[in-house]
Amino acid sequence: MTETFTPPTRFAVPGRIAVSNRAASVWQTATITEIRRETPYAATFRLAVPAWEGHLPGQHLMLRLRAADGYLAQRHYSIASAPDGSGHVELTLDHVDGGEVSGWFHTVAEPGDQVAVRGPLSGFFAWPGDRPALLIGAGSGVVPLMSMVRHHRARRLAVPLRLLVSARGPEELIYAGEYGAETTPVFTRTAPRGIPVGRLTAAHLAPLLAERPDGGWEAYVCGSNGFAEHASRLLVAAGQPVDRIRIERFG
Repeated sequence: MTETFTPPTRFAVPGRIAVSNRAASVWQTATITEIRRETPYAATFRLAVPAWEGHLPGQHLMLRLRAADGYLAQRHYSIASAPDGSGHVELTLDHVDGGEVSGWFHTVAEPGDQVAVRGPLSGFFAWPGDRPALLIGAGSGVVPLMSMVRHHRARRLAVPLRLLVSARGPEELIYAGEYGAETTPVFTRTAPRGIPVGRLTAAHLAPLLAERPDGGWEAYVCGSNGFAEHASRLLVAAGQPVDRIRIERFG
C-alpha cells in the first residue's frame, strides 16, 4: 500500500522550508541509548531527545560537548533517521583523525552519556516526500540521504526515489545492509567481482535521469567539496536544471 504524505510545511522549488526559530535556538539534553558500528570508520549513535519536535529528512542538528575544564566544542551533523515521532534521532559519524567531537564519540562515548543538541536546522536540503528525489552521495554524505530513503520506505510513498552512493570499497559503504532496488553503488578503489572500479561518471547517472518522472527530479547531492562539485557538474551537463539541484557539502 502506498500513501500520499502531506508535509507539515509547504515545499517550493527553488526554495527553503521554514525552520522553527524557537526549536532551532533551544539547547536540549540528549542521552545516547545505542551505538551501532556501520563500517570500520563510521558508527551510528542513537539519541533520546525528550522534547524533540521532529524533523524532515535532510535536516541536521548542532551538537555541543563540554569538557571538564569548561571548553566547548560544537559541530553540525546530519540526521540519519527518518522522522517517526519516537523522540529519538540517529547520527552516523565518521571517525575523523584529530576530530574533537567525532573522536569523543568513537573512543569515549557509551550508552547513558549525555550531550547537548539543538535543531532541527536548515530547510534548504530537506525533503518532505512530496516530489521525485534523485539522491547522490559519497562517503558519509549518504547520511542525510539515508534519512530520505528510510522516510520513503516507512511512509510507503509512491513518489519515485533513487539513490546513487559512492564509496571507496564495499567495506566502507555505510548502511550496506539496508540498500535495495532504489540504490546504485559506485566503488572508487575496490569492488566486488564483476563491478567496475572508478569515480562517478555520466554513465552512472544516465539510466537514472532517463527514468525522468512527471515533473522531473529534485536532485540532492551530499559529500566532500570535490565530490559535490563533480556530481553537480555531471548533472548539469546531463540536462538537470540548476535550480533543481540542492547541494550539501563538507570538508
